[in-house]
Amino acid sequence: MENSTDDYRIQSFDLDTQMLLKTALKDPSSVNLEKVSNIIMDQSLKDPVFSKEAGRICYTIVQAEAKQSNGNVFRRNLLNRLQQEFKDREETRGRSLQEWVCYVTFICNIFDYLKVNNMPMVALVHPVFDCLMRLAQPDALMNEEEVDCLVVQLHRIGEQLEKVNGQRMDELFFLLRDGFLLQEGLTSMARLLLLEILEFRAGGWLLSSTAHKYYYSEISD
Repeated sequence: MENSTDDYRIQSFDLDTQMLLKTALKDPSSVNLEKVSNIIMDQSLKDPVFSKEAGRICYTIVQAEAKQSNGNVFRRNLLNRLQQEFKDREETRGRSLQEWVCYVTFICNIFDYLKVNNMPMVALVHPVFDCLMRLAQPDALMNEEEVDCLVVQLHRIGEQLEKVNGQRMDELFFLLRDGFLLQEGLTSMARLLLLEILEFRAGGWLLSSTAHKYYYSEISD
């Protein structure tokens, strides 16, 4: 069953852009794929909802292009743009916390969806870890928005990342544990989120049903 274009959350674009994206999904070689990758990236940086879903539209375009022409123009352009934004990440964070959180969400989403021979893309492993390590620094732990982003991404791709590089995951969790135990001034919500993710990983990337009820009733309260 094919996804309808509604599933890709492209309704927020103007009609011309919607047509371009719909064409890219079905007939990628007939459109400018560099332009398509820039449109998706730009929207992801400003739209928190789209940044969470954009991996699926990228995956579909990559698959369609590979099937149609065995090409990887879209993927190459997307990775180039992700790399550019990665280099500017501190500047982005200083300018707009929302844009920075959207970027992290998007790159993690791409890591989750785009695979090579069913394996994560090597080029994304260290940038994704670097972004998550940045979210685990003391100044970021003071921002609930960044802590929430970190925890959401680790729920989504933590297990995959650990399989690829367990040492870096250990380093990340040393930071999180120290932040939870030693850092002053954290909000009660940030503490709860950190405790939950520490327990989630300790349980083999699973939460017991009791723990799930506890954390999620606390968060909803």
